[in-house]
Amino acid sequence: MTYIIRPATPSDAATICDIYNPYVLNTAITFETIPVTPPEMAQRITDITALFPWLVCIEKTTEGEQILGYAYATKWRTRAAYAHSVESSVYLSDAAGGKGLGTLLYKALLAELRKLSVHAVIGGIALPNPGSIALHEKMGFEKVGVFREVGKKTDTWLDVGYWQMFL
Repeated sequence: MTYIIRPATPSDAATICDIYNPYVLNTAITFETIPVTPPEMAQRITDITALFPWLVCIEKTTEGEQILGYAYATKWRTRAAYAHSVESSVYLSDAAGGKGLGTLLYKALLAELRKLSVHAVIGGIALPNPGSIALHEKMGFEKVGVFREVGKKTDTWLDVGYWQMFL
């Protein structure tokens, strides 16, 4: 298989929704509770890529191309002193698990962030999530704390752990 990492575009929104919305509906990995529509996702892509990278991982086959996952960075907070800190996110389709694509996407995202004036990258992980923890630590993130019971989804209080790395 050939995998290509490229910048996301608003035209990728429907496929990105297909990857993301199962997380919304079936997991506590994201704290969103309502599926995102393609127009909403297209607007998110437009807004985020005005400042930071949003990348997709594409599998090229003889039948064509398929987006298997994506990664992006957003502002950590809005106040001016936070301008050099971002929060990162990586999502993979069910078909992408176990292929090393999370690592591939994260390496590409971090490389793009290094080109910007980003100093700190923060990963928030709804707990428990051993796969995400392993990915972040493999990439060089260190655990810096846990906020207890800060989210509630499907009548369950959820903790969020934070991992951080400096570029």
